[in-house]
Amino acid sequence: MTGSIRSGILAAALTVATCGARAELMVGDKAPSLQAGEWIQGEPVQSFDTNRVYVVEFWATWCGPCVQSIPHLNQLWQKLEDKGVVVIGVDIWDSDEAVAPFVKKMGDEMTYRVALDDKSQDAGGWMAEHWWPRKVNHHGIPTVFIINKNGIIAWIDHPMSLKEQTLDDIVSGHYDLARAAADYKKEWPIDQKFQELQQELFSAIKSKKWDDAQGALDQIDSLLPRFKNSFTDSRLKILLGRKKFEEAYQFAETIRQAHATDDSWQNSIAWTIVTSDAVNDRCLGLAESMAERAVQLTKEQNAQELDTLARVQFMLGKKQEAIAIEEKAANIESDSQQRVLFEKAMASYGAGVLPNAE
Repeated sequence: MTGSIRSGILAAALTVATCGARAELMVGDKAPSLQAGEWIQGEPVQSFDTNRVYVVEFWATWCGPCVQSIPHLNQLWQKLEDKGVVVIGVDIWDSDEAVAPFVKKMGDEMTYRVALDDKSQDAGGWMAEHWWPRKVNHHGIPTVFIINKNGIIAWIDHPMSLKEQTLDDIVSGHYDLARAAADYKKEWPIDQKFQELQQELFSAIKSKKWDDAQGALDQIDSLLPRFKNSFTDSRLKILLGRKKFEEAYQFAETIRQAHATDDSWQNSIAWTIVTSDAVNDRCLGLAESMAERAVQLTKEQNAQELDTLARVQFMLGKKQEAIAIEEKAANIESDSQQRVLFEKAMASYGAGVLPNAE
């Protein structure tokens, strides 16, 4: 997988926010207005209706955790749509051109409303400017804001933390908003520390300071035990970077089995393995298995996953197979910039050179 989409899919459980500009929004606050740009899917929403509950999801096509959480959010919406729940996926900090093809590719796993941010007055986007903090950095994407029938923010968190019962309680009026607001404010210092540790983790990984990265991850696990099943990509990168191949192999194998029907998980782990500076033959064998699984699950119609498989095959010495697979990826890729990258990778394989992992 190459380009901007690739970089997002390899992000850790939350992507640190670096945009936005106003006071931090809290549970219990009145929701800002909804000012989207183009609506990619579903009937446009101009304002919050007092007869409905709104789930406003902030996401991006390049954000791996966003991609992984979309089917979960979609299932919740399908269960509660008849009760007046409206889900709106607002794409922020992204290339507008990437969104429509992404939504089309997601198909039945992303059937709720999707809108672009309004960039008519600010290149950073109106929603990003008015819903997100520039100084506090409290939230990252994906994040969901639930707006109750009174236009008040009733819940803020990662979409994977959203349970059907919570949403149903908000819809039915059985939700204790005052308690939720108090709990949210109480957790504020913890969340701030989490953001600091998360930045330390990503910085250490980027610098390949593996011991420092492990230290930051250990502190996150201690601070917020619920994240022990998150940061999957970061955990694998650290194991490989520290040359703990047996642990890395076992960890990746656990992910392979736990997410056997999820092509994005299979592909993400495979890519992490084949872009690591330190891998062994056993890890490459696992990467091949996972990349092949991802391609099978999408019936060879996902160019990014074909690109991953091609890289695995080349690293295993299967040059002709790599060229053929990369050619298929280039032929089905709709984005012209991505297609050029795939064509360059194919030429690199033909020359017997492993292309850079962009």
